[in-house]
Amino acid sequence: MTAMKRRGRLPWLAPGVLVGSLAPAVAIVMRARSGGLGANPIAEALNELGLVALVLLIASLALTPLRTVFEWGWPIRIRRLVGLLAFFYAALHVSVYAGLDQAFDWRAIAADVSKRKFIFVGFAAFTLLIPLAVTSTNASVRRMGYVKWSRLHTLVYPAALLAVIHFVWRVKKDIREPMVYGLILGTLLLVRSHSPFAIDARTDQAVEWLSPRHCAPASRLTSRVFQIS
Repeated sequence: MTAMKRRGRLPWLAPGVLVGSLAPAVAIVMRARSGGLGANPIAEALNELGLVALVLLIASLALTPLRTVFEWGWPIRIRRLVGLLAFFYAALHVSVYAGLDQAFDWRAIAADVSKRKFIFVGFAAFTLLIPLAVTSTNASVRRMGYVKWSRLHTLVYPAALLAVIHFVWRVKKDIREPMVYGLILGTLLLVRSHSPFAIDARTDQAVEWLSPRHCAPASRLTSRVFQIS
């Protein structure tokens, strides 16, 4: 019996991922209230929220290679949740920028986006993530059909690439940390494209996504948090 067939239910997995992923947001709020974000709290909050969003986005991309290479069942069961959490942090990142940094001055925001290339690619990455979050439900998969839905969700790859570029251009000088994420992303893309299990993974992934047994727990959790139905 393969490892895939021996997978357990792991009822704690999705709640654990959800609680653990929300911890950075709670910590940022608590530090903001106590003055622990330094001399420029808005910039610090922006940096931390953006980094968490990038980490979660790359983590969501790592789950399919983990499944295909090691034949583990649990990565696919939390991939949607991790992807939605990445979008949640990206939305917080953009909201803090637009609301706190720019005070919803849309002209200033438009000028910033057009003049500063790192902000432009950041907004581009966020824009690509929006349709993925909106169509993350089982109903969307059934309505669109898995093939069309899967093609739409390949937008996650250029979104992740743009997010890494946004990070590189944001730090300007010391690009070691963003380049690490770029290397990880490149490795994941290479593993995914050359994995001998890729075709089987896509087929099994469709079954996993449309399976009430595996999708219901994560769907309930994400619907409660993000109000997506």
